[in-house]
Amino acid sequence: MFQLLFVLFIIIPIIEITVIMQVGALLGLWPTIAIVILSAWLGAKYVRQQGLATLQSVQTKMAQGEMPSGEIVTGLMLLVAGVLLVTPGFVTDIFGLLLLVPSVRAAIATQVQKHIKVNQLGGGASFHHSTTGNVYQHEESAEPFTSSKASSNEPISHHQGDTLEGEFKRKD
Repeated sequence: MFQLLFVLFIIIPIIEITVIMQVGALLGLWPTIAIVILSAWLGAKYVRQQGLATLQSVQTKMAQGEMPSGEIVTGLMLLVAGVLLVTPGFVTDIFGLLLLVPSVRAAIATQVQKHIKVNQLGGGASFHHSTTGNVYQHEESAEPFTSSKASSNEPISHHQGDTLEGEFKRKD
């Protein structure tokens, strides 16, 4: 953790200052400042545009009852891209612009999703399977959420890979 913080707060600013000084010596003071401000403005504009599209995609998937995991990862990458683009400097702008390219984002998202494991189902609830039926148990209050089909002997959940499918009825 210390190494990551060291890189973020010491090494990257030193690299940025060096690059800005080199570009400033090559182009001059005002063109360098204009490029830094223009890149921050354009970056914020494109991050906002793509972020709204991602939010709309999340809402559509949730309305269809699907988990928008890809869109959530994309949204986080757009957030990082926005921070990188608004940060003054050319090196961070390059990384921020790379995160705005959909194919680069998709490649990173697939790598990130391989390492993400969902441990809980919405709001601290976990799934328990028993021979008498399936019960959704809330961890904080330990009150069962039973399925409407739990009283009959029909299975309501089918385990395929890491996906749990089934029906349940909350009893609040």
